[in-house]
Amino acid sequence: MEKSMILVINPGSTSTKIAVYKNKNKILEESIKHSEIDLSTYQRVADQFEFRRDIVKQVLREQRIDLNELQAIAARGGLLKPMPGGTYLVTEAMCEELLNAANEHASNLGALIGYNLGKELGIPAYIVDPVVVDEMMPLAKLSGLKGYDRRSIWHPLNQKAVARKLASLLGKEYQEINCIIAHLGGGVTVGAHQNGKTVDVNNGLMGEGPYSPERTGGLPNEVLLKMVFEEGKSRSEIEKSLVGQGGCVSYLNTNDARVAEQMAETDGKARLIYEGMAYQISKEIASLAAVFHGQVDAIALTGGMAYSRMMTSWIKERVSFIAPVYLFPGEEEMEALCDGVERVLAGKEEARIYGSSWKKEVM
Repeated sequence: MEKSMILVINPGSTSTKIAVYKNKNKILEESIKHSEIDLSTYQRVADQFEFRRDIVKQVLREQRIDLNELQAIAARGGLLKPMPGGTYLVTEAMCEELLNAANEHASNLGALIGYNLGKELGIPAYIVDPVVVDEMMPLAKLSGLKGYDRRSIWHPLNQKAVARKLASLLGKEYQEINCIIAHLGGGVTVGAHQNGKTVDVNNGLMGEGPYSPERTGGLPNEVLLKMVFEEGKSRSEIEKSLVGQGGCVSYLNTNDARVAEQMAETDGKARLIYEGMAYQISKEIASLAAVFHGQVDAIALTGGMAYSRMMTSWIKERVSFIAPVYLFPGEEEMEALCDGVERVLAGKEEARIYGSSWKKEVM
């Protein structure tokens, strides 16, 4: 394989993470923070595209990265149509869909920024295992109302990377284990990984599963009915309540779990809210044990909140009866993005084209 230099772009709700890998070695990593004031000036997430792109270019210049050395760009995938896992070439058609996506999420910006920079530099941009990777079994798709299936929107990059590490720790391959992976970040998703596929997972974006630092998780139906018919809220107002203004933001006026934990140490109300999040996460983990008929090899907690001893100890106390609990704090997304593109550049994997080769597999 020829020498490679890859730029990785991973937009989050309040930050844009970038990294540069040269011959698989990380030579730069930055987490660019965006203030609520800066982001509040944009009506839609897609409108932040140029703002975030320009900051990425500025940081790369400041760090003296020669953009002409780049062979490819790896970007976090957004809310596209359901698709199999893999590495996808970013196309103009994909970008058009993301610009007009019905569901707002910062991950939509990854391909947009990558494609724009790649076009400028004359190099390809890819997304790897986007948040809409769908491997759910038919049983898990049922919602209880005909014509409205459950959707797979989660953290496949980090969950699958952690699942592979967990399998290695157990002396097995990913395809040989049954495990439950809980990604504890700004959004919380808990996945049932069975023989190399995530056969069930909560929709971490639009109202399923536990509440998180900034999302409501699953709400009682009557709450939504009240918001629409009694309070007269619009769709956009409700979406903002569900994503961005829910969870700890709603209860404690912060989306920083570290701040919430500090508050919980001295304030009884804050402790109730913070522990309530651990309680709901524990219930989600325990419910997935039924997917495996209780035969779970291991449970892993990952994401930013996995650094919290308070949070992880509460969860361990409630779920360790199911299987051993392992901690993989932080995220593996940057490395996973780079690895996906490396496999394509090395000829070990063929890049997929969105909207064509994947359709039959999904159907």
